[in-house]
Amino acid sequence: MTIRDLTSTQNFFLLAGPCVIEGEAMAMNIAERIVEMTASRGIPYVFKGSYRKANRSRLDSFTGIGDENALRVLRRVRETFNIPVVTDIHSAEEAEMAAEYVDILQIPAFLCRQTDLLVAAAKTGRVVNIKKGQFLSPEAMKFAAEKVVSEGGAGHVMLTERGTTFGYQDLVVDFRSIPQMKTFGYPVVMDITHSLQQPNQTAGVTGGMPQMIETIAKAAIAVGADGLFIETHENPAVAKSDGANMLQLDLLEPLLDRLLKVRAAIL
Repeated sequence: MTIRDLTSTQNFFLLAGPCVIEGEAMAMNIAERIVEMTASRGIPYVFKGSYRKANRSRLDSFTGIGDENALRVLRRVRETFNIPVVTDIHSAEEAEMAAEYVDILQIPAFLCRQTDLLVAAAKTGRVVNIKKGQFLSPEAMKFAAEKVVSEGGAGHVMLTERGTTFGYQDLVVDFRSIPQMKTFGYPVVMDITHSLQQPNQTAGVTGGMPQMIETIAKAAIAVGADGLFIETHENPAVAKSDGANMLQLDLLEPLLDRLLKVRAAIL
């Protein structure tokens, strides 16, 4: 898979799926439903699922079903539906392992300055999606991208906006960052759901504002985002990670229709 595969249409592309792989059945069900939604609308689609959640607030938080088990689920989604898949990696050692199963390696926001991680991801030849750190300016992301480009990944970089730390327990989206990062020449994605997190809650469980998903998504499309990243679950209330800010799967299809209207209006 190449960047061109995602940006060859006039529509935005979509990275969507559960926060973390909780099991094969849930992953396959979510993928099947989103494939139906996007194929009928001409939206390029990438299934998203973390094979492991390494960044959790509490020691007893769910982290996954086992690396190999989850990666095999991602490969089955990829092969069953003939779609690309994306997952996070957390260390340089994970890059080569995960690259055997997925098409896009995603660099978590907290790790976006880790040179060894970025270089290792680039060396796999996979597309690398770098999430902008909550602590970085958009201009600073050109240096993260250059680390991937230095290893021959010039045509394999995406950058993702996911909000900026605003005090201890909130994030804010500066929509200027999308056109600013686009000037680097890479596709820019808006991570809708993570930008609506309310981290560092006293209970050790991240909160969120899912009622603002449509607002953030519309604004991102309006300012020129090439892609959208939306975590979704059939029942966010029982999701094992980030349920507080995920979109209920039943709400995705009508949302896509409204977003396509926004996209058409700005072309």
